[in-house]
Amino acid sequence: MKRSIVTTEDGSKTIRVEDWDEHYHSTHGAVQESRHVYIQAGLDFYVDKHHPQSMTVLEAGFGTGLNALLTCLWSQKSDIQLDYLGMEAFPVSEAERAALDYHKTLGEESAQELYEQLHLAEWEKHVEISKTFRLKKQKLMFSELGLQNQVDVVFYDAFGPRVQPELWEKSIFQNFYKALKPGGIFVTYCVKGTARRALQEIGFEVDIIEGPPGKRHMMRAYK
Repeated sequence: MKRSIVTTEDGSKTIRVEDWDEHYHSTHGAVQESRHVYIQAGLDFYVDKHHPQSMTVLEAGFGTGLNALLTCLWSQKSDIQLDYLGMEAFPVSEAERAALDYHKTLGEESAQELYEQLHLAEWEKHVEISKTFRLKKQKLMFSELGLQNQVDVVFYDAFGPRVQPELWEKSIFQNFYKALKPGGIFVTYCVKGTARRALQEIGFEVDIIEGPPGKRHMMRAYK
C-alpha cells in the first residue's frame, strides 16, 4: 500500500497509509499523542503506582519507532532499567525513517542518534540502546504473541478498528492479557465500545480517561 510522510499539527511528522486514509499517529500532533497516551497515561502512571526499579514494556505496533524513542528518553531521565519489546510485522523503510526526523521536534540532543539506533538494531535480538534501555524488535503478528506474565505495560498502537477490526477483538486482546503481570496496565488511544467490552470480557478493568489534544478520551486497562 502507498504511504506518504505528513506533518501533524505539533510540527512532528507521521506516515499516512493512503489506501486506508489512516495515519500512524494523530494528525493533531504525533509527539503530543504519544507522550500523553503512552508516556504519561502509561509509564508515569505505572511508576507512580508501583515504584519499580526496572520495567518491561511491550509495544504492539512498533511502526515509526516514536513511542520507543520517547520511552528510551524517559528511561534515561527516570533512571529506570527498561526492556522494550516491539512487535511489527511490516517495518518502515529506511527512507521513511530518515524523513520523520523526530529529533527536530523533540529538541533532545541525543534523540537523532538514539532514533537511528532503534531502527538499525538487529531484529529478534536484545540490543542495548543506552545504559537504561534494551530493545528487542520482533516481526510478529499480534496473533503470534506467546508471552506469559512477563510485561508491566502494554502500548497498544495498532491501526484503528475502522481499517483493521480484527486487531480489536477478544482473541487478540487475550494474548496481551496473558503477557501482562498481575497489576500490569494496557494503554491505547482507542475508546470504541466494542474494543472496551472485549477487554472487559477477558478480565481487564477498564477506565476511560482524558485523551490527547484533539481527542476527548483514551483507554487504560488493568490486569
